[in-house]
Amino acid sequence: MAPTDAADAVRPSMLVRARGGVRRHRRFLGMVVIPLMVGALYLWGYAADQYQSEAHFLVRAQGGGRPAASGLSAILGGAGGVAAASDGALEANSVADYLTSHDVVETLSDRIGLVERFDRPEADMVSGLNTDAPDPETLLRYYRRQVDVHYDADTGITSMKVRAFRPADAYAIARALLWLGELRVNAMNARAYGDGLAESRREVADTGRALRQVQARVAALRRTAGDADPSRTATAQIGLVSGLTAELATARAQLEAARRALGPNSPQVQALSGQVRALSGQVAGQDARLAGAGGGIARDLGNYEELRLEQDFLAKRYDAAAAAFEQARERAQRQQLYLVRVVDPNFPVRSLYPRRWVVFGTLAAVLLVAYGIGWLIAAGVREHAA
Repeated sequence: MAPTDAADAVRPSMLVRARGGVRRHRRFLGMVVIPLMVGALYLWGYAADQYQSEAHFLVRAQGGGRPAASGLSAILGGAGGVAAASDGALEANSVADYLTSHDVVETLSDRIGLVERFDRPEADMVSGLNTDAPDPETLLRYYRRQVDVHYDADTGITSMKVRAFRPADAYAIARALLWLGELRVNAMNARAYGDGLAESRREVADTGRALRQVQARVAALRRTAGDADPSRTATAQIGLVSGLTAELATARAQLEAARRALGPNSPQVQALSGQVRALSGQVAGQDARLAGAGGGIARDLGNYEELRLEQDFLAKRYDAAAAAFEQARERAQRQQLYLVRVVDPNFPVRSLYPRRWVVFGTLAAVLLVAYGIGWLIAAGVREHAA
């Protein structure tokens, strides 16, 4: 036999060498190669494409300006800036939290068929919802995996990313979420506006009611007394009594002078005496009308002045309450919030998920690190045993 034929007979076959290589590297194959092959088969042969629609918005007040600030800008802004930042962050975060709540999931399920959009036929068993009647907790958990709402405190902008298995589904869900966010802001405005004006509106209503009651009492007094303006009537009556009293004093002086000059039996003295008696009767009658024991103008005037004083006080109180209500209304309007769409939802044309090469590279790195750690541990054990 030739030497070459002898060497070929001694050399192991390729299958034997392959078996030997597999036996020597079985741990590496089992821990790294085979899992990578399974991952690649899933990523490129089974995983469904997912499309992402993204939108940006911010929540700001009618006064303008950034709704929130944080970090160095908040420190440099002082205490007032920190307070404003906290308010803006609270409102924006409340909207972001609402968009990932079970209320939104329930609303989307009723309005746009959220379950059907997450359970498309092209969805795979790993990334799909895989049920047409999920319980609320399962649906909420899956929804939060597919929808990401993040508020950036430095810019005040909230970013929203929605993933679905069809471009139209991702776009529809993103548009519905923006619409629900606007509704939420409007509801917050309505509640804040109502709470801010409730006390002022109540004060205006109470004062107005009291003022109308006093005005009704004034009108009733005028009807009872038969006098449209008791104060003017009293003034006129006092003037009349004063005039009669002055005439009476003049007549008495003339009567006394005539008695001294002409004697008590003089016709002129008799005439002046009659005039004095007549004036005295008129003065007594007008005095009785002005301040009689059973009432009269003085009593009506006292009641009328008391009511007018109360009416004037309530009128001033009503004006002050109305002014306070107007100020509260203007303040509430300045504090009204509205949602500004910075970036509208896009209609995706290319799938962004799953990120196959990123996932594959991460899986390879993790498996290699795990294999390296295991190899080091095994080598240490063997060395210790030796």
